[in-house]
Amino acid sequence: MTTWLSIGILFTFAAIAFVIYRWGNIKCIGVTPVRKFTFIAILFTSGLDVGLIMFPLTEFAGYADLATSPEYGFSNPLAIEFGFWAFFIWAFYFLTCFYFCVIEPRVKFFEIPLIKFINNLVIIGTCAFTAYLLLTNLPWYLPDLGDGETIVGSFYLIVFLVIAAAVYSSTNIRYVRILSLGSSWLFLGLIAIMWAGAFLSDNSSVGEFFTTFALLGDYFTNLHNFILPINDYHEFYLFWWFAWSIMIGQFTARFVGGMRTYQVLIAMMVFPSIPIAIWFTVLYYYSANAIPTAGFYNLAMVIVGVTFVINSLDSLVRLYTDNLNLTVQRFGKVRYIIGNIALLSGLTLLFKLDFLQIQWVGALAIGLILGCFGYILLSHFQKVVEIERSPKANKIDFTKIELAN
Repeated sequence: MTTWLSIGILFTFAAIAFVIYRWGNIKCIGVTPVRKFTFIAILFTSGLDVGLIMFPLTEFAGYADLATSPEYGFSNPLAIEFGFWAFFIWAFYFLTCFYFCVIEPRVKFFEIPLIKFINNLVIIGTCAFTAYLLLTNLPWYLPDLGDGETIVGSFYLIVFLVIAAAVYSSTNIRYVRILSLGSSWLFLGLIAIMWAGAFLSDNSSVGEFFTTFALLGDYFTNLHNFILPINDYHEFYLFWWFAWSIMIGQFTARFVGGMRTYQVLIAMMVFPSIPIAIWFTVLYYYSANAIPTAGFYNLAMVIVGVTFVINSLDSLVRLYTDNLNLTVQRFGKVRYIIGNIALLSGLTLLFKLDFLQIQWVGALAIGLILGCFGYILLSHFQKVVEIERSPKANKIDFTKIELAN
């Protein structure tokens, strides 16, 4: 699996370099373009899930334990957490976004029945894994509802309601903008509240934020260490990113509103990384200084995390139902909602039983990426190298999102 993952990573970065070299200055226009801020909000909140909110506080101590994991010794826990979640890793999304916006309409690889089936297995599996992550992290953040370790009935109910809300919101694409912008502002508000709680409680500690933030510089001086798997846990993260990459690219491609290719790459790598950097800095300060988060802060993180999950699942449910023609128009809203809730709830339980693993889903996604490249070389090479613009049918019209169903 490690070799397969390494091949996928090296191919992805080589393909990104080629895309920038060959098509770096063309305008990327999706079928439902939106303005830049809305696009960045959609990208950020669709491309991240509850793990961004809930994982760091449970992981910093592990990255600092060099006796158990000496492979983390090249950097500090904050830089390692950032490396697992931000900057370079977002280039995965750029490659697939560009492909689905500019190349796939000419190639139609993902319309081949077998490829479509495998792709939707990846999407559905990742949807369920996202819900599973919320389920498994709730005991740590809401210990008052249980013993702090066991998953109790209340947590199953919360996840069920989250799945139901996401499926309902997926019935109309206009909810995407509301959820994305709402999630973004909630996340920024959470950062502000927890920043104030940590750094304004003692006026002399405000400068500590900048001292802590400066630790992120280690990520950039050790960037090469994050490209290939550091250990099994990093491998898990990288497979997870691959599992997301195709579907997030497919989803976000429709919303690109005329940015040039190099601007899309910069937007995807830089803009999401800024709030992630600030957020992780705040959380690391809490962790390093043993500042308690129990009570209000944990509840606030759960609320924002739940919003992120709803937003992500909304995007992915709409994607696989469109791909498989399991739409509201075909089945009606009631059967659409019941069917998707049942499917995602069942698969979430399979992840809980360790019957499924996200590494398998990520390995399938790598296979699709490499298979697409081979398909282009064999049958569409000339057509692809001659591409000079986005599909002619795609026009910059920011009112389309209001008219879409």
